[in-house]
Amino acid sequence: MLVAETSRVAVSVGPSTPRGSGWKHIADAVEPFLQGVARQLAAQTEGFEPQIAAYAQYALTAQGKQLRPMLVSLSGEAVGTIREAHLTVAVIVEMIHLATLVHDDVIDEAELRRGRMTLAAHWGNEVSVLLGDCLFAHALKLAASFPTPEICRAAAGAANTVCAGEILQSRSRGDFEVSRGHYFKMLAMKTGELFALSCDLGGYVSEASEVRRNSLRKYGLALGTAYQLYDDCLDMLGSEVAAGKTLGADLAEGKMTLPLIIVRDRAGAKDQDRLRHWLANWEPGLLAEVVELMVKYEAFAESRSVIQQYLVAAREALMALPPGQGRLGLAGLTEFLAEQTEALGVVY
Repeated sequence: MLVAETSRVAVSVGPSTPRGSGWKHIADAVEPFLQGVARQLAAQTEGFEPQIAAYAQYALTAQGKQLRPMLVSLSGEAVGTIREAHLTVAVIVEMIHLATLVHDDVIDEAELRRGRMTLAAHWGNEVSVLLGDCLFAHALKLAASFPTPEICRAAAGAANTVCAGEILQSRSRGDFEVSRGHYFKMLAMKTGELFALSCDLGGYVSEASEVRRNSLRKYGLALGTAYQLYDDCLDMLGSEVAAGKTLGADLAEGKMTLPLIIVRDRAGAKDQDRLRHWLANWEPGLLAEVVELMVKYEAFAESRSVIQQYLVAAREALMALPPGQGRLGLAGLTEFLAEQTEALGVVY
């Protein structure tokens, strides 16, 4: 059933979001909701001290693909009716996400994000760290406005998980021996968790049953993990326009991603030593040699297979939901990411 459904929708979820006919099919349906989220996000600046409103506005208008608000909408529609509360939930999740980006840019010393200067590059690390804290706090304040503590508890728990995942990743930089299990744990914590929160709360506001909420959460966690795996692979493949960042950025930061872990585990001592030396003494010109090793040990092929396994798990989670446009849209996200995944590394 899902295979038939997903053939009708193709949604780009990569860092660069082309507006093809497939994307238009689903984007048009959720566009009014996303516009409402954007308006409410912009309105949140009124809740900050006037002296820092400009910083908040800069951060809150740095929205990208709005994947998480999209998941709130599609999940809510999959199990019920979209309400005004869905917009508030989407704003909460997006503010948490934007707060993590503000902090990430400080940690990574990034100067550009989505084609413009980062908050840190504009106003310095001190302002950025504190503004990120303010965004987290404001999101939780919004969550506390609901009549029950469920949303506040879920949002706070997710924020805790995401930040803990970022700490684990930061402490793992430069660790050539990081295990696969630890790597996948970090993906689930720092990316999968907010996808799962978006789907879960979308269902909660629609008054979904516990069974359906759990299915939505499983879907979001699997999709978010697959999405981050795909993004990690893009760091070494394709164009910088498609990746939305400088190729090799993760390598430069000492992050061991799945393709690197595969090469490390399959390579002989000589190639292991070469890879270890390159990562410890990284230069952009080394990217081609790293890619050659990945081709030699079929790292891209295995990475594609792992991503597809997570997407299969996401689709299976949807089977507990009633048929309809919401489920169709959620299935479409997995199908397009599957198509994008199959194109990874095919030129090598």
